[in-house]
Amino acid sequence: MIKVGVFFGGKSVEHEISIISMIEATLRLDENKYEIVPIYISKKGVMYTGEDLLDLEMYRDMDVLLKRCYKVAVVNDGKKVNVVRVPAPFIGKRVLNTIDVAFPIVHGTNVEDGTIAGFLNLLDIPFVGPDVLASSVGMDKILFKKVLKESGLPVVDYVSFYSTEYIKDEDKILNEINEKLRFPLIVKPGNLGSSVGIKKVKNKQELEEAISFAMEFSDRILIENCVEKLKEINCAVLGNVTDSVATECEEPILSGEILSYTDKYIGEGGSKGGKNGKMGPRKGGKFGGRKGGSGGVNNSAEGKKLPADIPEKTRDEIQKLAKETFKILGCSGISRIDFLIDEELDKVYVNEINTIPGALSWYLFEASDKKFEDVLDEAINIAIKRHSAREELTFSYDQNILALTGGVKRK
Repeated sequence: MIKVGVFFGGKSVEHEISIISMIEATLRLDENKYEIVPIYISKKGVMYTGEDLLDLEMYRDMDVLLKRCYKVAVVNDGKKVNVVRVPAPFIGKRVLNTIDVAFPIVHGTNVEDGTIAGFLNLLDIPFVGPDVLASSVGMDKILFKKVLKESGLPVVDYVSFYSTEYIKDEDKILNEINEKLRFPLIVKPGNLGSSVGIKKVKNKQELEEAISFAMEFSDRILIENCVEKLKEINCAVLGNVTDSVATECEEPILSGEILSYTDKYIGEGGSKGGKNGKMGPRKGGKFGGRKGGSGGVNNSAEGKKLPADIPEKTRDEIQKLAKETFKILGCSGISRIDFLIDEELDKVYVNEINTIPGALSWYLFEASDKKFEDVLDEAINIAIKRHSAREELTFSYDQNILALTGGVKRK
């Protein structure tokens, strides 16, 4: 049986969404193939493990939950990757479990932005999802747009700047926005997901207020032309840079002028968590039990038009652009690419990528006649194959060049 270390949580404004995504995804892992080893990263960066972490109801009282879990570190001892208790106990086992493959289900800064990928690379363990470069570029909305624009993919016109630049010379930045863009505008933090910190503005006063608001979340700000006659479309991709498949397209239903955090996760049409709106029970090995529970994540086909009400030609274009975006960034595993359609101009723009999307977009795959259990299997297989291929590359030399020199003499 393969031991899958599922990493989730983290110091991110999307911390709770990560927990729900973990529940959604791990319910679908085949318990006959995989033993789930949950690794929860607290908002302070402390890691915990324990079977109660797989029960969503337990998160209603974090103090009680964490007292029932073990505080741990994940280390490579040269032979395998271990989950060990910290501090080491005077009595009892220090090594609680081992991990064969890691499955990060994290969202937002300090985790999805390449941080967790770098940590897992350092552990030298196969892991599902994008590597450091794809993660960091995908998380940075500004760099993402620059990369796509350079690659010839369609993105809306934008202006970006650092908060320090704005504080130093506010008029200069506002003049640049006025020269290059036109109202209404969309103001975004440069490196957050889940629609956090985003506002639509219609005049200079609203613009200044929205910039100040976005600066509370990020030190880099992105201003875009607003597509007024808008249709938003999402499409997920599974695979790697050489072989990928795109899902059916969905159209999220907006409660306001832009897709909000509430629309994505807490809408009235939202499911109660897992398939068919239920968090079913699950048996498992060590730290693999599931006691059920219920969530409020809006990651089902409810509250969305699925499939999206778009012409077949447009759907084909979006699926092609989704795969191209996935390839340009060098993604791996499961990603979701979000698009904007300007219905007045009949033009499609690539908007953003979620390199580790909420609930791993299971409903998009199932709407494409793909069992999500099989999708997860494929994502894990891709991770294992990628790691094997990386082992064939040269990253360091066995020879110790320091042993061949006379050393460095201190004066």
